[in-house]
Amino acid sequence: MLELIESVAIDPLWAVANRLQRDTRPDVLDLVVGVYRDRSGATPVMGAVAEAERRLTENGLTKAYRGLSGNVEFNQLMTQWVLGDVDVASRAYAMQTIAGTGALRLLADFIASTTPSATVWLSSPSYVNHQPIMMRAGLRVRYYPYVNSDGCLDLDGMLAAFECAEAGDVVLIQGCCHNPTGVDLSDAAWVAVTDTILKKRLLPLVDIAYVGLGDGIDADLAGLRYMIARVPEALVAVSCSKNFGLYCERAGCCIVVGSSGAVARAASPILESIARVNYSMPPDHGSAVVAAILSDVNLREMWVTELDGMRSHIRENRVALGLAFGAEVSKALQSVAHHRGMFSLLPLSKSQMNSLAEHFGIYGTTSGRINVAGIRPIDVERIANAILRVDRLHVRAIQQQS
Repeated sequence: MLELIESVAIDPLWAVANRLQRDTRPDVLDLVVGVYRDRSGATPVMGAVAEAERRLTENGLTKAYRGLSGNVEFNQLMTQWVLGDVDVASRAYAMQTIAGTGALRLLADFIASTTPSATVWLSSPSYVNHQPIMMRAGLRVRYYPYVNSDGCLDLDGMLAAFECAEAGDVVLIQGCCHNPTGVDLSDAAWVAVTDTILKKRLLPLVDIAYVGLGDGIDADLAGLRYMIARVPEALVAVSCSKNFGLYCERAGCCIVVGSSGAVARAASPILESIARVNYSMPPDHGSAVVAAILSDVNLREMWVTELDGMRSHIRENRVALGLAFGAEVSKALQSVAHHRGMFSLLPLSKSQMNSLAEHFGIYGTTSGRINVAGIRPIDVERIANAILRVDRLHVRAIQQQS
């Protein structure tokens, strides 16, 4: 059997990460993998997380099975936190998953088992794992425009594409801090998209993995909450990796919102049966930590303060990059300073990104995405100058060819 296996291309993000690990230069910069780094370049354990872990250890946290749906308290707290409104939360069912990726895959299999004829509409560009997850579940995928050449939201293009969707199709929207572009929906855009979803009878699937890293917790959840309060049904994939710093703990959940609580809970046996044959039940430690933080006023305040500091650092990096780029650059480069969240998509080609890595030791993905949250302040000038040099060399080469 093994001799018959055909070669499969490695995930493009991890292909670049592997290349970076083989680079022996002492000053290489990793802007590939999406982790937050502080001003010293470390990815620390948040103080609220450390305190929650200490309390859980002291209280003798059991290692007994939690069940297929995971940590019930975590599920309840996440539903209340994400959806906000009590009435909306009352018509929702939540299930713990293996981080946000696990939530997406669980929901993809759920869609495939309940509405196999549905097409899933993804933004172009989108998170690198969206398309593989949906297609591995056997779903058809189509794309809607998301950003224009200036690096700004293409709302008209989005809405025009949605007009081509069929009733029952799924529209995957990133709730905040869009990965990879850093371009978010405005309040007006959320209203327009919600109106179109209602008119076309589409099912929104909101992927929300970076709450608190854009404009603050409530601001980052505002668009999702607006939409969920108005649509009859919705799916939500939530990750706790970035905003709680629980990358390796793989804590997340999926939320199914129906016209009533009973309708939403009807999804439970389907989702649990999917989980049962894949991984049975999710790990508990990360979810227990999140539940401890959200259920305790002091721990929650500590966490929010730390999250505010992380967001401030990311914003400072963006402003510094914008200043280092200067005013004589393209609007697409200028827009990086105004993006939200951990990532931005540079207007650079695959060859330019390879040149950035080869000649300057600065690694981003070949699609042009860089992790702004992974930049140390002392490296801003170096990164900006390298990007400008690669961009100008490309422009000069085009001019010479013409």
